[in-house]
Parts: sequence; C-alpha cells; structure tokens
Amino acid sequence: MAVQPEGTPCWADAMFADVEGAKSFYGDVLGWTFGESASEYGNYTQAYADGKAVAAVVSPMPGAEGHSAWCLYLASPDAAATAGKIRAQGGEVLMEPMKVGDFGTMALARDPSGVVFGVWQAGTHEGFEATAVPGAYCWAEVFTREPEKSDAFLSGVFPYRMKQMKDAAVDYRVFDLGAEPVLGRMKMGDEFPPEAPPYVSVYFTVENCDAAVAKATERGGVLRFGPMDSPFGRFAAVSDPQGATFAVIDITTVAGEMPELAPVT
Repeated sequence: MAVQPEGTPCWADAMFADVEGAKSFYGDVLGWTFGESASEYGNYTQAYADGKAVAAVVSPMPGAEGHSAWCLYLASPDAAATAGKIRAQGGEVLMEPMKVGDFGTMALARDPSGVVFGVWQAGTHEGFEATAVPGAYCWAEVFTREPEKSDAFLSGVFPYRMKQMKDAAVDYRVFDLGAEPVLGRMKMGDEFPPEAPPYVSVYFTVENCDAAVAKATERGGVLRFGPMDSPFGRFAAVSDPQGATFAVIDITTVAGEMPELAPVT
C-alpha cells in the first residue's frame, strides 16, 4: 500500500490499562488476532484482520493512565511541518513529533475545540494494510460542540475540501481529499451529557452489526447508539469495558437515499 495523501486517516490505536483484556474483547467482537508486543515501544501490539494490520493496542505511558480512547492518526509527509501548522491554526501539540525507529514519526495534537488526534509520517509502517473489510477501519467522525472551530482548524492544517449535509436536523460536514471523502464531522447536541468530551469516533467494519453489538455487550461493553440503518450501512456505537468508544458498521446492509451535500466555499 502506498503512503497515503496528506490528511488521510491512516492508523488507529488505543491505550488500555488491561491490554490482555482489550485483546480478548476485540478478538471476540472484531475477530482480531494480535502480533508479538514490542517491549522497546511500550508493549505496542498490532492487531490483524485476516492477516492484515488494522490497529494497535498498548499499555499507558507512565503518567498517562486514565480513560481509554481510540486515537485516529492523519497522514503527513512532514510531521514537524504539520505540528507547525497545528499551532498556527490555534491547536495544541500534545506530543512533539517523535521518531519511532524505522516505522515512522508520530505526534499527538488537540484541535481548538478539544478533539485529540494523531499525526503519522510513514516510514516502513505506512498505516492500515486493509480497510473496509471485516475487522478493519472504515470511517471516522469528529464529534465536537464547536464545529466552526474544528472546521476552520482541520481545513487549515490539511488540504481538505468541505461539504455540508443539507439537512437541518443535523450539523454534519464531510471532508474530501480530491474526490474522496475521508472524514466526517458531527456537532454534538443535547443527547451528549455535558461531561462527555469531544472525540473522534472510529468505525470498524463488521459482517453483521447486530451480532457485533450482541457480542460486545455480552463481553461487558455498553451500547451507546443504534443499531441504525443508513445509506452507508447499518451501524452502532459501543463503549468497550475499559471505556473506549468505537463504532461498528456493516457496509453491505444499506437503506435510504444518500444525503445531499453542498460544497462549502
């Protein structure tokens, strides 16, 4: 797989206090298998779907213990330059660009509305080895209470073109790279408790949404939303037993007409 264009979602990982518990949960729900943990990189452990690398789990760094959450990484040809743009656009660099052996260079950042995300400059590790197949990443959405801040920031840091969904019921925007939609943005409404932080929702593909939800809740997960039919697939949002929220989607089960999107100039 070639190195992804700047701004493309290219990898996802999460820190878990109980890594073995996370491996057991996601192995059951998403069918993942796991490689050997890399002790020189904090026991970073890659997850595989049908032999293809699709995500990773890792123990928290000292001092970083707390709420587990999935982190989405956006591709960059130059992580240091992207860090500069993040600051120029009013964001915060939480972790300066750091070389990870020959694998690549990573950074962590927060947008002006509080959404945390990663930056990845590929080396030998180019990112997802598979997407949109069972167990693999499919889509991601930025959930924020201050969409105007996130929109201006993301389109200022990355070469996105934006389209707004023509539906007064929701404030939803799509970010395109060229002709390809790569990221969504949803305004958080009153359905979210005030203490819920803004976040990136990572979607993983499943063969059957309802079966995945049943397995997740059976294993101690909490259903947050859905399952719901859409033109993009049947999907649901779930929190795992350690509190990390993610979404599952069956992209083969679709219903309804595609929403109309209007370019944002």
